[in-house]
Amino acid sequence: MINVTKSYLPDLEEYTNYLKGIWERVHLTNDGPLLRDLEAQMKEFLGVKHLKFCTNGTIVLQMALKAMDITKEVITTPFSYVATTNALLWEGCTPVFADIRPDDYCIDPDKIEALITEDTQAIMATHVYGNACRIEQIQAIAQKHNLKVIYDAAHTFGANYNGRSILSYGDVSTCSFHATKVFHTVEGGCIVTDDDALAEKLHFYRSFGHRNDDYYSIGINAKNSEFHAAMGLCVLPKVPALIEARKQVFGYYNDRLDFSRITRPVLTPGVDYNYAYYPVVFDSEETLLRVADSLKAQDISPRRYFFPSLNTLPFSVGHQPCPVSEDVSLRVLCLPLYPDLAEADADRIAGIVNEAVALVHID
Repeated sequence: MINVTKSYLPDLEEYTNYLKGIWERVHLTNDGPLLRDLEAQMKEFLGVKHLKFCTNGTIVLQMALKAMDITKEVITTPFSYVATTNALLWEGCTPVFADIRPDDYCIDPDKIEALITEDTQAIMATHVYGNACRIEQIQAIAQKHNLKVIYDAAHTFGANYNGRSILSYGDVSTCSFHATKVFHTVEGGCIVTDDDALAEKLHFYRSFGHRNDDYYSIGINAKNSEFHAAMGLCVLPKVPALIEARKQVFGYYNDRLDFSRITRPVLTPGVDYNYAYYPVVFDSEETLLRVADSLKAQDISPRRYFFPSLNTLPFSVGHQPCPVSEDVSLRVLCLPLYPDLAEADADRIAGIVNEAVALVHID
């Protein structure tokens, strides 16, 4: 089986060397030395001021909303993983969906301003597939209307925009370190900000709101363990090489796919990409389903990512039409992409895709 992704694992001996230290210290979690070391190394790698390593990429979205007292309307994207919308609903906010751009599938800044009301408190946008949103436009709108900007940057580790980590933009950016990501800690995530006071608040939010016997605020258990930090310390130095390997697989597909009936997202100018995903968009859902079935018949597992459009979720707040997102979500499919995907396998996958597309149009 070739899955849509495969987790990178470091040399086992390298990882177990960190485990020996954990056994010696008997410090398993709760702001341990490996966690602090990983936070410091990630801050240096990304060039950011404050970074808190947490348990996953969803809880950090919730922490961002709570820390900035966001409780009302938040303008957000319908084209993202469901965690983006779930975090808003879980925290009692009202998601207001702005449609996406038809070229890069990120939130369309031209659709945002008309949705702003007296109850709007923030914009929560996703850098789709690791490709940057139109950051300057979003920031200008936020400043004009005194709104906070939260970026769901789950896919962006190792990607830059105008020479800076994409995670360095917005009032807050969050990232996921799930096992399927470019950089992972098995499970994990982080929250990034330049705001000193907000960083201090997030530090306490992560750990029940207290330090030792002194209590400062409400809090939640978002602490991550030394075992997860150890994995991160093993993987982090490999990130540039992993991105380069992903780029090579990207090139295999680019050279072999027939783009006469397939499109791909346009990269935002100024982005130095991390090759997180390889999405392709077909001319119809019928074509997508034919391609997906053809791949699965050969033990190749693609993924409909993102599907469905989040504004159509049955538990969301009514139906807010987003025609571009609703259309794209029916036609987009992510092909397998991971650092050691063989050229021969990429060639076979591309061949199956091309043949299935051609057969749909013959029929």
